[in-house]
Amino acid sequence: MLKHTLLLACRNFLRDKSSFFINLIGLSTGLAGALLIYLWVVDEMHFDKFHEKDDRLYQVMKHSQEVGGRVSSYEWTPGPLASALGTEFPEVEHSVGLQINRGFEKGILGNEEQQIKAVEYYAGEDFFEAFTFPLLAGEGSQVLRDKSSMVISKSIAEQLFGGAENAVGKGIEWEKGNTSGFYQVTGVFDELPGNSSLHFDVLLNFEMYLDRNPEVNRWVYGGPNTYVVLKQGTDPELFNEKISTYLQRKSKEDYQSLFITKYSNRYLYNHFENGQQAGGRIAYVRLFSAIAFFILLIASINFMNLATAKATRRIKEVGVKKAVGAGRSALVAQYLGESVLMALISLVLAIGMVEVAIPQFNEITGKEVAFSIVDPTLFISVLGITVLTGLLAGSYPALYLSGFKPATILKGKLDRFLGETLVRKGLVVFQFTTSLILVLAVWTTYQQVRFIQTKNLGYDKDNVVMIQKEGQLHGALNSFLQEAKKIPGVINAASLRSDLLNNRTGTTGVNWEGRDPEKPLEFKYLSIGYDLIETMDIKMAAGRSFSNRFGSDSLKIIFNEEAVRQMGLENPIGQTVRQWGQEKQIIGVVKDFHFQSLYEEVRPCFLFLDKNSESRDIAVKIKAGSETTALAALEKLYGKFNPGLTFEFKFFDDRYQKLYESEQNVATLSKYFALLAILISCLGLLGLVIFTAERKKKEIGIRKVLGASILNIVQMLTQDLLKLVLLAFLIAAPIAWLGIRRWLQHFAYHIDVPWYVFLLIGLGAFLIAALTVSFQSIKAATDSPVHSLRSE
Repeated sequence: MLKHTLLLACRNFLRDKSSFFINLIGLSTGLAGALLIYLWVVDEMHFDKFHEKDDRLYQVMKHSQEVGGRVSSYEWTPGPLASALGTEFPEVEHSVGLQINRGFEKGILGNEEQQIKAVEYYAGEDFFEAFTFPLLAGEGSQVLRDKSSMVISKSIAEQLFGGAENAVGKGIEWEKGNTSGFYQVTGVFDELPGNSSLHFDVLLNFEMYLDRNPEVNRWVYGGPNTYVVLKQGTDPELFNEKISTYLQRKSKEDYQSLFITKYSNRYLYNHFENGQQAGGRIAYVRLFSAIAFFILLIASINFMNLATAKATRRIKEVGVKKAVGAGRSALVAQYLGESVLMALISLVLAIGMVEVAIPQFNEITGKEVAFSIVDPTLFISVLGITVLTGLLAGSYPALYLSGFKPATILKGKLDRFLGETLVRKGLVVFQFTTSLILVLAVWTTYQQVRFIQTKNLGYDKDNVVMIQKEGQLHGALNSFLQEAKKIPGVINAASLRSDLLNNRTGTTGVNWEGRDPEKPLEFKYLSIGYDLIETMDIKMAAGRSFSNRFGSDSLKIIFNEEAVRQMGLENPIGQTVRQWGQEKQIIGVVKDFHFQSLYEEVRPCFLFLDKNSESRDIAVKIKAGSETTALAALEKLYGKFNPGLTFEFKFFDDRYQKLYESEQNVATLSKYFALLAILISCLGLLGLVIFTAERKKKEIGIRKVLGASILNIVQMLTQDLLKLVLLAFLIAAPIAWLGIRRWLQHFAYHIDVPWYVFLLIGLGAFLIAALTVSFQSIKAATDSPVHSLRSE
């Protein structure tokens, strides 16, 4: 039976090569797109899932109620929290404080022979008990116990000591910012997996971090992350209830509460709205999973349409088989077998496409996915997807062909039903509706990303070079800044400590006359050096910026407009406030500018003068067109202060683009998949034209004999199909509008999609469809009527 089915399938493929190749292209292209999406989705879904205690590993976060009743959710917590949870709550098996280097600023690590740059985290002593990062040397429960301990990566151990076995017990010097010290290597960890959201080269003792940053030890301060491993059998919901008011008791402020969330879920479910989990990257996973499904469905619909279009060539075969006793189930099995075989052949071509596309795919997504058909899990998944696609594609043709009555077939009188026509037309409408929705969504995503990239942030981010303050710059920052300003092409230079792009600070430690104690106001804050406001071209709304021409401004403070508005200050200049218990005078108000993601509205913020010893970065504004010469001069100047160290810099604008890398990747990938959907949909339309031309072959011949022109024939064949495309647009437009509107609402600042965009995209789809059907229609219209009327 199987051999017979395979033989018939091969004969049919060879008999109708055009349909075979159209099906092959459609199914293989659809499968290739779906396989790439599958690899991406699997990688996303497995992020941070490799930890052995994943089912009990949680991150502790906090809710903070702000003015107006809005609730914000933060991952940064007070420094003492990790230790307190481990001591006071018997449900906690391990608790870990972790100070994450979110900006990836590098320190200098070295011995007497060489120095290298590395990213450090400060971790509690239970870090390796809670997280599964294999140690090549050292004991997990001991390696971070002492404040002089340092755990390094395998690559650093190889560079400095020749391997992990030689590193433990060796001394190593670490320098970053205004801190430096001599440490002992107590452990070496293996290279971090690519699907980890933690990225570090060096681990230092968390208690040492608290000692060096005493402000972090306050319960009203937020900085480090806190993680807990709950004991077996602990109910997370009950534990949540138990710790919810703990922070209120410790901080004496009732607007904050604690909660836990599963650590491995944080990567995908990282967005909160008004205290409730509201998605995150999981939205992209769902989006691309849906795209993969619809691409396969569209490709399957092509197979259905082409199979039914060519059904008249197999009607007598069905009649004869039924007449000699073949049951409908046997015929269904035969035709499903053919479609599955078609899908398997397409899979071979799809695998080749995937292998070719993966390097470019990884470059776009920033991932390192690999396709290995020998992987049992991947093999079974791919084979399952392919077989299901084949069964889906062959289901309607199998039922359609096997449903004819043998007596009717052999008499040459075939029944045609309205439902049969409606099904085929409905499938085409569905194809183009889905494709149009995808194209409209891609256009909106692209325009929103472009809007973000070009939006006026309230300062000038172009041609600003960011240099990390390191090495000898800590003791000679003022000299470096003064010499940098003298370089031709350099407009200004300044230092800063805070993050201007994704500011994660938060404090309620500001008091002023008239403050309502019942309405806490949380401020973001920026620690900056002299001339930073001028370097970034932040506009002043009132007063002045920090300047050493007025003596020390260390007891001065500047607020943004939103802060002044929410504080209720009418004439703020000259008034005094208390910042963290210290009295300061307001000398200026800056116009609102963005220091967080555009998902967030501009929050109240204050700026204070940073001591040069605490600043982390240097911002250098370069005149447009002078970048090459200015950077060469800056590299020479850097080498003067830090001989032997590599000059590394980043453009501020590149950092800004990195903030929206996910959206950019989604826009780029969606663009390719939208084109894929349109291509496959046009193949489906081509299939329906073939079907129509097949059915009306004699009618076309008779019309031509009676004098019908080629234009008349083309119009007869295409007008009904183009009406289907128009109907698809009328269905797609409102659905797309609702989806686009909902997605844009996640951004505090977004584009407005004008109505004519929908019209233009619909017109474009109509023209593409018209070109597709016209080609086959003209071919049918120019065929000699002798061929179509020969049987008469």
